[in-house]
Amino acid sequence: MARVRRCKANGCFNMVELPKRYCVKHADQERVYVPRDKQATHRYNTVTRNRDDNKRGQYNFYRTKQWVNLRQRVLDEQHYLCQYCKCDGVVKQGKTVDHIVPVEASPNDKADIANLAVTCSRCHTLKTKWEQSYYGTGKDNQLKHVSPVRSIAMINKLMKGKNNGN
Repeated sequence: MARVRRCKANGCFNMVELPKRYCVKHADQERVYVPRDKQATHRYNTVTRNRDDNKRGQYNFYRTKQWVNLRQRVLDEQHYLCQYCKCDGVVKQGKTVDHIVPVEASPNDKADIANLAVTCSRCHTLKTKWEQSYYGTGKDNQLKHVSPVRSIAMINKLMKGKNNGN
């Protein structure tokens, strides 16, 4: 007798034979497995992510025991809640611990717990785009000499465009 499992579609209780995940009715949801392109991954890690010694050092910091402990401490202290959504009065779970002032702009504050905040994926994306325009961080950008913004509430206003009446 073949091994079976329940269809992965929400609310569907049909049984399917392994290794399939969806029944005939929901077969269009089945994704084709595409193996990773190892050369592309290697190229990204060596050319893009670790493009110079400075970037390599920044990336390696996130692989240290110090960062793991700092990250967990911040998550616990801020109760896994996005600090940027919290400024808007919204309670939303966040799993990413982000530097308020980016490491590229202030390398001495990378291990400062006061420079860390929990953020949800949406706010992290918005903040990254804002950092690229304000600080000039990111690939192919030139770092600008601007005063760092350390207030989460102010960054929230700036990154969501609330300072101009939107």
